[in-house]
Amino acid sequence: MIDAPARLAALVERRTTESGGPVVVGIAGSVAAGKTTLAQALRAELEQHDVTTTVVGTDSFLFPNHVLSERGLITRKGFPESYDVAALLGFVEALRTSPDAVAIPVYSHESYDIVADGQVIVRPADVDVVVIEGINTLGALAHRLDLAVYIDAPEEELARWFVARFADLCREARGDPTSFYRMFETLDSADIEAIALETWRGVNLIVLRDHVAPTRALADVVIVKGPDHVVLDLREEPPPTPLEV
Repeated sequence: MIDAPARLAALVERRTTESGGPVVVGIAGSVAAGKTTLAQALRAELEQHDVTTTVVGTDSFLFPNHVLSERGLITRKGFPESYDVAALLGFVEALRTSPDAVAIPVYSHESYDIVADGQVIVRPADVDVVVIEGINTLGALAHRLDLAVYIDAPEEELARWFVARFADLCREARGDPTSFYRMFETLDSADIEAIALETWRGVNLIVLRDHVAPTRALADVVIVKGPDHVVLDLREEPPPTPLEV
């Protein structure tokens, strides 16, 4: 059994920054690959060693739904253009250059939108490590991370995990008027699975193949998963060989 959080924590603790600010770790991979779960497990592992850690999701840098609608991008949610990459870059730059507190938006998976007036405050002076997780983490923050991690898994497993998560969100939405997924509460399990698979094939699989999987080449560490999220391998990747001019 490979203890991915412990292995990553050991690598993180060997990292330092020239600015003296927090070490910035990025975790990328497909929708439903387990990025958030790994990020939280890494935080728990680091904090056992008295390493203060904050986890931030790049979904916090999605444009709000009303902005996506105004720009004709609501059906492109999850594609690179649906993210405020400038704000994400500005957040990382602030971590590097200033001890001042930084406010970032809050994203709700239940409402499927940015929370109006919601904020999370990150204080670089009070944190040792910031873990940024999201499908576009390596693509948006290439060469701005102290440790870049990519979670890899077969497409068929990713699809299965996404369908299961979608069904869970629909089940949890029953009786919750604020949940985006409440619209599906009258559907049976077969219909919910069909909608989830259509979403996977029409959005998430395209994003994975065109925009997420190519960022695997930017990773310092690749975690390979198999069925049931079992970690089959964790390997450090050599840095890319510079192109000869």
